[in-house]
Amino acid sequence: MKYSVVIPAAGQGKRMNAGKNKQFIMLEGKPIIVHTMSVFQSDPQCEEIVLAINEREYDDFRSLIEEYGLTKVSHVVTGGRERQQSVYEGLKALQGEKIVLIHDGARPFFSHEVANKVALAAVNYDGAIVAVPVKDTVKQVDQLQVKRTIDRSSLWAVQTPQAFRLSVIKDVHQWAEENDVIGTDDASLVEMNGQAVRVIEGDYWNVKLTTPEDLIFARAILREKKESGI
Repeated sequence: MKYSVVIPAAGQGKRMNAGKNKQFIMLEGKPIIVHTMSVFQSDPQCEEIVLAINEREYDDFRSLIEEYGLTKVSHVVTGGRERQQSVYEGLKALQGEKIVLIHDGARPFFSHEVANKVALAAVNYDGAIVAVPVKDTVKQVDQLQVKRTIDRSSLWAVQTPQAFRLSVIKDVHQWAEENDVIGTDDASLVEMNGQAVRVIEGDYWNVKLTTPEDLIFARAILREKKESGI
């Protein structure tokens, strides 16, 4: 299933404590965002990549696109203050009826298989998300006091990519903007509008690099991939 992808990469990632946009942090000699875009670049089903960035970093991103031969990048747009706004700006750059994936720039360890599965699911549903079953015990806490233990059998931890028909996701983003609604993710906006979202099971390697500790896991994953030839 052919698809386009929007990657919001405008956030500064303050929890990473890197003093710069975490997308530029180096992993095995390449910036995080290059690892992520390279997966889409090498996927035959990906037709184009739209980057939503901080305009002050335009030259930096353009240099990376040229240096690493990321020829599928069709648009580099200015993102907003919030991730949701950045995604919407990226969606506006796309035209026609197509499947669009939305993916975190700092989530480089997904696979072509997962991207293609979630894209295919979006053909028959209003949206599709990648997720994995929650492994830890989850407790509801109020002011450091446990209120209850939640049954985790029906709980899933949501990842990206998320996939939608372009018309569906554009419409819900327009609705959200007009009504000052901020969702926890793009799929939540679809859910708020009473539409159906399908879950595709992913894998636990597909981590989002948010804190310095996550970089330890990232380097371990890259070593494992290199040693196992994945």
